[in-house]
Amino acid sequence: MTLPLRIFFLDMSPSDAIEAKVRERAEKLERFSEIESCDVWISSPHRHHRHGPIYGLRVLLRVRGENVVVDLQPEEDDVSVAIRQAFDAARRQLEDELRRQTGRVKAHPRAYLDPSTLRRVPPRIPKVSSSRRTSRVTGKKTMA
Repeated sequence: MTLPLRIFFLDMSPSDAIEAKVRERAEKLERFSEIESCDVWISSPHRHHRHGPIYGLRVLLRVRGENVVVDLQPEEDDVSVAIRQAFDAARRQLEDELRRQTGRVKAHPRAYLDPSTLRRVPPRIPKVSSSRRTSRVTGKKTMA
């Protein structure tokens, strides 16, 4: 693997099985040749005695001088599910970033209230009021 990968275990003991899963998922990201490095933090900050440990992951990818960060909050009790979710999110963000950099982004229509799309309407000319008005009650004309 040519991608420099660093794996950090926080609040838990290192595991070869977990490290192998992370390396396997990181190898799939190698098709994006612009990745300069990949750092992964795996944490288990919550030790629930009824449900077991809950795992969180943070993946930091450096791509052409910019960082792509995925921070998966601790909510999964299976570390392989957490790894899969984090690397899937990283892959989607990488694809979006590469689309932006290569200019293959869909051009959306202008917004509804965009000043360039608003119709230019001339200002209304106020009506000239007459000096005589009609009373609502009597219907007779009175002087103003």
